Amino acid sequence: MAIAEDDIERIRSAASIVDVVGAHVQLKRAGRNWVGLCPFHGEKTPSFNVREETGRYKCFGCDAAGDVFNFVQSIEHTDFVGAVEHLAGRLGIQLNYTSTGQSKERARRKRLVATMGSAVDWYHDRLLNAADARPARDYLRARGLAGETARTFRLGWAPDDWDTLSTSLDAPRDDLVATGLGFVNRRQRMQDSFRARVIFPIFDENGEAVALGGRILPGSDDPAKYKNSSETPIYTKSRTLYGLNWAKSEIVRQNRAIVCEGYTDVIGFHTSGLPIAVATCGTAFTEEHVRLLKRYATRVVLAFDADAAGQGAAERFYEWEQKYDIEVSVARFPGGRDPGDLALDDPESLTTSVDSAMPFLAFRLDRVLQSQPADTPEQRVRAGERAMAVVNEHPNVNVRKIYAGQVATQLGLAVADLVRIAERGTRRPQMEVPAPSAGSRHRDTAEFAVLSALVQSWDEVAPILVGELFLDEANRRAFDALAAHPGDLPGAVSAADPDAREVLERAAIVDIEIDPEVEVRHLAATAVRRALRATGAPVDPSRLAADAEARRLVEVLHDPERGRDALDRLLGWLIERDVTASGVVTPVVEGVE
Repeated sequence: MAIAEDDIERIRSAASIVDVVGAHVQLKRAGRNWVGLCPFHGEKTPSFNVREETGRYKCFGCDAAGDVFNFVQSIEHTDFVGAVEHLAGRLGIQLNYTSTGQSKERARRKRLVATMGSAVDWYHDRLLNAADARPARDYLRARGLAGETARTFRLGWAPDDWDTLSTSLDAPRDDLVATGLGFVNRRQRMQDSFRARVIFPIFDENGEAVALGGRILPGSDDPAKYKNSSETPIYTKSRTLYGLNWAKSEIVRQNRAIVCEGYTDVIGFHTSGLPIAVATCGTAFTEEHVRLLKRYATRVVLAFDADAAGQGAAERFYEWEQKYDIEVSVARFPGGRDPGDLALDDPESLTTSVDSAMPFLAFRLDRVLQSQPADTPEQRVRAGERAMAVVNEHPNVNVRKIYAGQVATQLGLAVADLVRIAERGTRRPQMEVPAPSAGSRHRDTAEFAVLSALVQSWDEVAPILVGELFLDEANRRAFDALAAHPGDLPGAVSAADPDAREVLERAAIVDIEIDPEVEVRHLAATAVRRALRATGAPVDPSRLAADAEARRLVEVLHDPERGRDALDRLLGWLIERDVTASGVVTPVVEGVE
């Protein structure tokens, strides 16, 4: 199928590139050009130039360039035909196609979309003006979805009648059936598909109405809380994300998208200052959804229970991360509440939860570790085995080894043992239960390994250690003794209590080959997460910001370029947090900032 060349040239001549670009970019006159901030990459100084005379644009920051069709293709993420049709609709130009068969199919789609659009308008007007919609308006007002919000998202009301919509629309019966708006009942009469429900219109990424979602009002005896359109010639659930038409521009700007489960969650995010949320339409998150989002962003934040889907879903997420070069993380909300509910009474928590979202594997691992007791050697081993089963779902061996170190640190297990399990990648890892003697409980743990490195290489290790990194009390007291006697092992041994002395004596003679900074980073990550869990949800805005920044820094601890700076800042955060909690300044190694 092709569009007639004469029609393309008519659109090229009629379309003002300044007007088209100006709908997406704030432009200012600069001589013969118009300039603004490039919509295709983040910048603070305008480098995006548009010239009306030539009908072309050019960004001197990212080299994006082209004519009005190229701009629409890039900004709307569509093909050339889609760009031409977009501009034709904008200009009111009727297009002619060279292939009759395909032209008829495209014409049918347009007719069905127009029918669905008319239904959306009808439902919306009914919500705003009909007397029978008062309970719906009251419900939406209580949910924070009334007024401008209802208008923005084109919310509607389907009356409790059999065929009011079908008889009100000037549409053929076949089109009503094809769009899912109605069906032919046993009496061969048209009947509306949606009755006595608040209507959430579903638009495709280009803003065309393609489907509906309907919610019953509280107190209804209908067992189906939500009713959604079935798939139709204009609606495929696996290729549609609710809210993408409103969110896509901001998603591009932030290079981040939030994926929710429901319509009200999406609206809640948008009204709370996060207009980057979309939702699946009654289906699981699929590869088609990933492929669609990849056109707009490389970071995806899941705002639903990503743990419930289990191992199979996890493996798909890792595959998609690798295949589409995206990052998948998971937001955790206070008390497990829905985003839509939080938007009503605690909107700030939405931003905090999204900003502190954890990588998908870290989220699953944290769930496992929090659910497992780890008080005895046997419990620590079982927790380690279950944690490593989750770690080994990841296809990248280097990622597995990093997380293995974190698990070992948190549980007090041998780092080398868990790294070997990570290297093998077995899905049912088994470990030997460590002997419960006092002398062996420190063997080859990250804490003890770091203390050994400190004793044997003081100048190298001392600048990156603070007492807050040590969970084991004997290890902590051993560090405190060393901090009080910098570089003086005999003095530290003499001043230490018996348990700490035993740690120091063994640390001085043991032969452990490690990279001290790598192990310290593992300890720091564990200590930060432990501190965040222990202190609960902060209410002070400065604390909220500091904690969100700490969560972010944890995720870049192992980055070759940013890791050392992140470590330094997290050590400071841990010291400040410990002082705030106890009112006592913890020992810091002399001469180390």
